[in-house]
Parts: sequence; structure tokens; C-alpha cells
Amino acid sequence: MQYVLIIHEVADYPAWKRVFDAAAGIRRDAGERSYQVLKYETDVNKIVHFSAWTSIADARAFFESPRLVQIRREAGVKAPEFIYLEQLEAGTL
Repeated sequence: MQYVLIIHEVADYPAWKRVFDAAAGIRRDAGERSYQVLKYETDVNKIVHFSAWTSIADARAFFESPRLVQIRREAGVKAPEFIYLEQLEAGTL
């Protein structure tokens, strides 16, 4: 499985969340298969978006596209950090 971990600060979480939710269809069509949204314990506007993707290439193409750059701008995202990950192992304890 391929994953993307995105850490970014947003100007206003509720405004960001509306844009994020509205983009669900384009994320799915681009290859996102599941996601989690987390926040820093001490800062509601510091967001972590962790998602599973069909491939790293699909994720890169999506997140680096001009369309997504514009969507991030509209959502008030500040300096996102993208970490592309390949699963080595998984388990349940």
C-alpha cells in the first residue's frame, strides 16, 4: 500500500474542512482510497492528512497539480509538507 502524510497549517479549520470535503470526489478519482484527518493536540489549525493511495505516482500527480495548488490556496493552507510512504509491514496487536 502507498500512503501520503501531509502536515500543514490552515488559516481556519472549518473553512479548510469545507474545501476538503468538497474535493472528496476529485481525491477519489485521482487515487485516494482512504484518509484520516488529525490535528495537533495544542493547535486546531495544525492539520495532518494521512491517506492511502493507489500509487505514489498518482498521489504526486494529484498533489503537485496546478488544480490542487489553487485548491490549497483557496482553503487557506500554509506551506504544506508532503511525505510519500510505501508500507513495509502492518499488523494488529
